[in-house]
Amino acid sequence: MDLMAALTATWPAAETRRFRSWTLRRGAGGGNRVSAATLEGPWAAGGLAAAEAEMRAWGQRPLVMVRPGEAELDAALAARGYEVRDRSLLLAAPAAGLAARPAETVIDGDGLLASMATIWAAGGIGPARLAVMARVAGPKTWLMARLDERVAGCAFVAAQDGVAMLHALEVAPEARRRGLGAVLTRGAAAWAADRGVPTLGLAVTEANTPARALYAGLGMAEAARYHYRLAPAEED
Repeated sequence: MDLMAALTATWPAAETRRFRSWTLRRGAGGGNRVSAATLEGPWAAGGLAAAEAEMRAWGQRPLVMVRPGEAELDAALAARGYEVRDRSLLLAAPAAGLAARPAETVIDGDGLLASMATIWAAGGIGPARLAVMARVAGPKTWLMARLDERVAGCAFVAAQDGVAMLHALEVAPEARRRGLGAVLTRGAAAWAADRGVPTLGLAVTEANTPARALYAGLGMAEAARYHYRLAPAEED
């Protein structure tokens, strides 16, 4: 089970390119995950400046994902003035143990509904992130949760190599604190289990205390940590 690989595959960049010892990603406004470069070999200071130039040519401020075991890279980026962004956790649990789908509460479908786009937009998940979902080539689904006969929450799930990753879980403000986050998470696990995918995974920022409490209450356990480092802004 490689949660980091599943995270990347199920939330893909607009363009991915291997450049020397780096994988570079053009995000097209889709957020940190699809914009961050990753180091694919031993740390070598000489290649970073060239990689930075390539990222800036895309109109992106250089951003690097620092994964487990990359302490040397992390220290080197810090020394160059890169600031930490979004310390995050990867969580996982057996899908079969979480799976539950009340008959008329969670629905999975093959596409995006306007009501879902509205909920996502209110949570800051706009067209660029919806385009990320559309780019996923493997098995995927859009989940919606209903409350009082209307759509009140949604999420996106995609699977890769035995892992179903839950992305973009959002509940309408007026429907929060009514259990829909748990309902959507269990619905994602049910979708995975129905397809023989053994593991449900997701990423959550360290600072998102309510979401972390929700997932811990469902039995999801920490599997790894990562963060990003953002390059200093260019001077005019």
